[in-house]
Amino acid sequence: MKSRHLIFRNFGTPTEALELEEFQTAELKTNEVLLEIQASPINPADLNYIEGTYGIKPELPSTAGIECSATVLESSSSNFQPGDNVIPISKIGGWADHAVTIENNLIRLPAGIDPVQASMLKVNPATALLLLTHFEGLKPGDWVTLNASNSGVGQCVASLAKDFGIRTICFLRNLDFKAELISLGATHVFEDSSDGFEEAKQILGKERAKLAFNAVGGESALRLMKLLGKSATHITYGAMARKPLTIPNGPLIFNDLRVRGLWVTQWMESCGRKELEKTYAKLAEMSTSGVINQKVDSHFDLSDFPEALQRVDAKVRSGKVIFTKTT
Repeated sequence: MKSRHLIFRNFGTPTEALELEEFQTAELKTNEVLLEIQASPINPADLNYIEGTYGIKPELPSTAGIECSATVLESSSSNFQPGDNVIPISKIGGWADHAVTIENNLIRLPAGIDPVQASMLKVNPATALLLLTHFEGLKPGDWVTLNASNSGVGQCVASLAKDFGIRTICFLRNLDFKAELISLGATHVFEDSSDGFEEAKQILGKERAKLAFNAVGGESALRLMKLLGKSATHITYGAMARKPLTIPNGPLIFNDLRVRGLWVTQWMESCGRKELEKTYAKLAEMSTSGVINQKVDSHFDLSDFPEALQRVDAKVRSGKVIFTKTT
């Protein structure tokens, strides 16, 4: 079958490195599945992947697109049938019309799930769920604090925390997004600055947060640490400011803080199949029920990738830019 994909043969700026190429899909081997890709978002990690600055480098040439949702078109697996809605766990190159992968790389999703929301399920919602559930046994009424709160993960944390009854102290660089974040479920939103930190301390009073989620680094990460109580956990899952995490001796010694890291890709590779299926079944249920509803800015065909990448870089953008299947 003839198909299309966005491929890069060298690392570099996405607009220069990517090219739209036709290809012939491979014949299916035992336990392989041919997918018709429905939607695939453009994430910051995708751009890093093409630039060669991501945590892992692909063999070249490589098809871009870390996340996607798809429908099974043909199957040589007894576990998947044509028409099944799925997402791949390991990267298959989602910026394409079709792809072939093995059955063990697929998670089946409910029939009624929105394909665009499904395409964004693998990374951000999973990261948010892990942050809230895999480090501390939080109870309703507990506090967590986070920076980069308007990121995809930050928005998912706000929504999930509200559903769990967890209170959030959220920090933003741009308070223009405050109302939007509160509408998603954030309890309190402050500017990510010294002034915002002081306001957050006043709200907490004598209480302290049990978890801190850092995606920035530098002074922002340190401010989160100062809002934690005894034996609390500080988790870094991103480094947007590209500044190191400096840990003062005091919080470590006197508050017995735990400092952890989280990379959802590593979790996917290390956890068992049952845990994967249970996690994504829960996330799919939350997506179809509306607990998780990730914002979408715009849709593009693969052939319009220069415009799509330009939209990603726009100064004002509300949600993800998505490559979607054309009819």
